[in-house]
Amino acid sequence: MIKILHTADIHLDSPLKSLALRDVTLREKVETASRAAFSRIIDTALLEEVSALLISGDLFDGKERSARTAAFLTGQLDRLRAAGTRVFYIKGNHDAENPITGTLDLPDHVHVFDARGGKVQLAENVWVHGVSFADRHAPDSLLPRFSAPVAGAMNIAMLHTSLAGAAGHDTYAPCTVGELSGMGFDYWALGHVHKRQVHSQAPWVVMPGIPQGRDIGEAGPKSATLLSIDDAGIRVDEIPTSALEFTNSALDITAAQSDEALRTLLRDHLRTTAGELTADAGVLRLTLRGAPERHWHFLRDRDYWGEQISELARETDRLWIEKLDFSLDAPAQHDGAPSATDELAETIAAIQAEPGFASAAQSEIDDVLMDLPPAIRARLVPDEAAAERLTQSLAEAGSERVLARLKGAEN
Repeated sequence: MIKILHTADIHLDSPLKSLALRDVTLREKVETASRAAFSRIIDTALLEEVSALLISGDLFDGKERSARTAAFLTGQLDRLRAAGTRVFYIKGNHDAENPITGTLDLPDHVHVFDARGGKVQLAENVWVHGVSFADRHAPDSLLPRFSAPVAGAMNIAMLHTSLAGAAGHDTYAPCTVGELSGMGFDYWALGHVHKRQVHSQAPWVVMPGIPQGRDIGEAGPKSATLLSIDDAGIRVDEIPTSALEFTNSALDITAAQSDEALRTLLRDHLRTTAGELTADAGVLRLTLRGAPERHWHFLRDRDYWGEQISELARETDRLWIEKLDFSLDAPAQHDGAPSATDELAETIAAIQAEPGFASAAQSEIDDVLMDLPPAIRARLVPDEAAAERLTQSLAEAGSERVLARLKGAEN
């Protein structure tokens, strides 16, 4: 039996920039997450005694040059070299714009396919084919650059591609699963799309996904793909790789009638969430839902509860809070008599709906944005629609905070 490990989109030293990172321990875990995930991949390769590691593009993250990244990578690859494990690597769009990939002297057991394409014999009846990106843009299909599969052998093809398109990803080396299936290869080792997906099993067409999520938008456990090849064909297994797992969860707090009751609900929920992680540590975005009797108190004291939840998360030794969201409804009124705060809420909603308010609020926000560095301003409000959404969001959050304080005082 021959074993091969397939990964892609490692994005070594990619900045995980969605977190405030006020916690020193978490900051250290985040800064080393992509390296830790790659080390796990190497550990698995050695443990499973694989014959080869396939890296289907985007080993690096971008244009930044880092001697420490190069030293780390060389050290990890040398571990495979000592075990006699070969490495096959194709350059993706991020690699093509990274200076390291053009200057780093990779160990001699690493074969880097060029943009012309080629094939290499791994074992008596196993061949690996691959095509790299020549530069960061690949608007046309790269399939014509593949030579025909070797007759009578197991043929594996490596390609960095967006396929027919994927949400959140630009189009690169476009092609369809049908086109891949028709080329005669036994396994397509794809890369580029960060969500794992097995598109076909006959032949295998596998997008392994990113081995380490970079923000809450890449939530959930991440993995690499282990191929086991024998006379019966190819078996595929998913191998966990995340060093740090981003996750979302929601908790209904309707039953929480007191602060202590809420703490108990939160503690139990966080312990359960921590126990379900596949990684050593997790970063959680938590949403509190429901219609508790103390609805306004919780909204009023959201900063306090943010601190409380962060402390409870730290008790697990595995979990940190990325963000706390409130999606609470007021409990049903039984007497039907609106309070003064209810009437004020209606007035505020009417004011917010007026064009003059939106214009004035937008002007105030524009003044604040102009004091920010251009790069940060561009990320916050890349277009006019984003500016309008920001204005509306801030207005709603502000009115909710004011009403929460007033309603909490009433009760």
